[in-house]
Amino acid sequence: MKLFENLYKSIGIDLGTTNFLVYLKGRGIVVDEPTLVAINNRTNQILAIGEEAKKMLDRTPAHVTLIKPLVNGVISDFEMTQEIIRHFLNKLGESNFLSRFRTAAVSIPTNLTEVERKSVEDAVISAGASKVILVEEPIAAAIGARLSIEEPSANMIVNIGGGTSEISIISIGGAVISKSLKVAGQRLNEDIIRFIKNEYKLLIGEPTAETLKISVGSALPVEEKLELNVRGRDVASGLPKEVIVRNPQVRAAMQRSLKSIADSIKGILEDAPPELVGDVLEKGIYLSGGGSLLREMDEYLAKEVQVEVKIVEDPLTCVVRGLGIIIEDLPRHETILSNQERPKLVNL
Repeated sequence: MKLFENLYKSIGIDLGTTNFLVYLKGRGIVVDEPTLVAINNRTNQILAIGEEAKKMLDRTPAHVTLIKPLVNGVISDFEMTQEIIRHFLNKLGESNFLSRFRTAAVSIPTNLTEVERKSVEDAVISAGASKVILVEEPIAAAIGARLSIEEPSANMIVNIGGGTSEISIISIGGAVISKSLKVAGQRLNEDIIRFIKNEYKLLIGEPTAETLKISVGSALPVEEKLELNVRGRDVASGLPKEVIVRNPQVRAAMQRSLKSIADSIKGILEDAPPELVGDVLEKGIYLSGGGSLLREMDEYLAKEVQVEVKIVEDPLTCVVRGLGIIIEDLPRHETILSNQERPKLVNL
């Protein structure tokens, strides 16, 4: 029996818009790399995947294209998504024969259509898994945060990822009400790029915007002096140019998107059953995902929503750790997994 247990390996895949994470049963998180592919347009050859491809971002010649195969948590390039999954599964050091027997638990946004769900299943199966279990991101994040979601009491979790912000109130092992918002880390980067262009007449790329967000950005004013020298191309002359960007500018650039997240949380609370809202007020809102690491993000949302907001432990890997907990003990989580297709989705 032990032999078959070793053969039938299970994995958890956080197929994120920004990062691709894999949890291997019995070993933990074994892959954490960007969801990015570099391809040679002339030969259709894949040049790099993951971290190596990220090094090329905004630095490629005309014949090399960088592809992000997922947009807002949805597969936009099936073939490239399949290649990424196959590449990282092969890196686990197991043969293709064994990989065919893997069971994969995969995180997905709450608002995927049946067609989009099927495309995720097909991509993972064609890359080597024999069985796919789809787990909505808020459920996986709540399990990863060790919340008691099987009790008849509400847990509200907000997972701010790269492509989407997933907002959900969970009770008795299922999502009672959920919202998937296409405003998250990448939108904040786009806001910063647009602001720098309008304010300083300077063109910058996504890596620079990401650095600005992390190094200088905040959701609320901060006492410390935060600024960064930013280099890019002058819009008028086309020549290199350097400017100093400070915290108030970056914060102003992101305000509309941050307000959108806060308003969506308010909308979920307004539509939720009163008893569950009472539970949320008592327990607070749990914040996960990379977006939760923006300075003062928890304080900003608490101020806007008038509910205590807590950042979960290790928010970047919260979802994939939840998937890991599921695959380590699948029978225990069967009830939760069977509830996955029944949350009420709201359009705000």
